[in-house]
Amino acid sequence: MPGTDEAAEAITAAVVDSFRDTPDPRLRELLQGLVRHLHDYVREVRPTTQEWEHAVDYLTAVGQTCDPTRQEFILLSDVLGVSTLVETVNERGGGTESTVLGPFHVVESPRRASGDSVALMGAGTPCVVSLRVTSADGSPLAAASVDVWQCTEDGFYDVQQPDVQPRGNGRGLFRTDHEGRLWFRTVVPSHYPIPTDGPVGRLLLATGRHPYRPAHIHFIVEADGHRPLTTHMFVADSPYQDSDAVFAVKESLVVDFAQVDDADKARAYQVTAPFRMAEFDIVVEPEPEPEPKPEPTEDAW
Repeated sequence: MPGTDEAAEAITAAVVDSFRDTPDPRLRELLQGLVRHLHDYVREVRPTTQEWEHAVDYLTAVGQTCDPTRQEFILLSDVLGVSTLVETVNERGGGTESTVLGPFHVVESPRRASGDSVALMGAGTPCVVSLRVTSADGSPLAAASVDVWQCTEDGFYDVQQPDVQPRGNGRGLFRTDHEGRLWFRTVVPSHYPIPTDGPVGRLLLATGRHPYRPAHIHFIVEADGHRPLTTHMFVADSPYQDSDAVFAVKESLVVDFAQVDDADKARAYQVTAPFRMAEFDIVVEPEPEPEPKPEPTEDAW
């Protein structure tokens, strides 16, 4: 009878081989790689049957916590650093650095025009955000779509407080002008804790980790012929810059929200002085040219 290690290796080999006829080669690669690494993990740490059952129960609880306004699996991916890792390994180095989507993005933000306010409640430190979207070669991208969402000055997203905040507060879907520019009015967001009332919160508590994220504004940028970009703009003086609970801070994304006392400038931006202003250039990478298909040879006919 083979030894335990040999039997374990045989199980892995059999499961990997079970996917050999998967028609899609990329799906085959993903599944076989997952099996190899997951089986290696089991062989390395040797979980007991009870521990594995607990893991299954935990993942079940994560799934049961998800609803239309909360994605606990994204949150779990975030606190394990996987979301940031996936974004990082897919970067090509020619544009603004990407970072995590987070659990509070909604499919449809309200459409807004440049100069509109996304802050619908009228409280908090007034802020103006000025963006410029360009391609990797520096050319401006007109009519680029910029999806914006952020928390309030108290650290809550609209979907977390449906009885307090109007739906769409802190959100907006904008288009850039012919120079690739847009601006909007808002309030300076706060640092905040990620939700801790579910399975991910229990994980953080059990491991002695804090749940806080530094203050930031989210963006998804899309432009014809370019790769979509999901990124943040982090408020430079925010706490937790060096210990983001989801490992998403990148130095290039930290932006100074400077105080402006000029009353004339405030009037031009339709805010009151003093206010904070942040300027952020976003560079998106062109989609690669499709590889030309080889010309058929005589043998192909």
